[in-house]
Amino acid sequence: MSKLRVFFADDHELVREGLRALVDSQPDMECVGEAADGRAAFELVRKIEPDVAVLDVSMPGLNGLEAAKKIKECCPGVRIVTLTRHTDDGYLQQLLKAGVSGYVLKQSASAVLLTAVRAVAAGNLFLDPAITGKVVGSYVGKAAGRGPRPQELSGREEEVLRMIAWGYSNKEIAARLDLSVKTVEAHKANAMRKLDMRSRIDIVRFAILQGWMRET
Repeated sequence: MSKLRVFFADDHELVREGLRALVDSQPDMECVGEAADGRAAFELVRKIEPDVAVLDVSMPGLNGLEAAKKIKECCPGVRIVTLTRHTDDGYLQQLLKAGVSGYVLKQSASAVLLTAVRAVAAGNLFLDPAITGKVVGSYVGKAAGRGPRPQELSGREEEVLRMIAWGYSNKEIAARLDLSVKTVEAHKANAMRKLDMRSRIDIVRFAILQGWMRET
């Protein structure tokens, strides 16, 4: 079996050395490159096209959010995991919009990052367990104040929501389900209306509650 090709970007050399050693110690992974800032990360990822790019959110020149946007534009097949110390919804919302598939806190154990890399490489979305409870709690709190029980989703609407939660773009979903992009957008809009959702983070919260994020 071929190894997962992992790229790192962090402006601290000691952090990069630790990440490289961690990944290279795994039988199913290998480090294929690294960078000290967002701009260099974008240029190298564009050339190397690793399976997974692990980006520090706070980097000079081009931060992790900006680098993630540029990487997804040129290399949509590269899955991105971000490393951050921030736990608020604002950061998570922005990163999800940018196409990031994994969100890991720097203060978490190294095993969490390894799990995230494997999860996003398999096509899933990964949220650090330390913030999952907060994300779910926020959704439950909002849902409790929305009154009537939401309408039931159709099978196709559920499929589309699952794939959005896992990090796929509308175009990728259309190709996988053999639908037009407009049809995917319609299913997404209908599902979000039925569940009173306003953003992708609401979809992720719902997916966590439904247990979809545990699937491979």
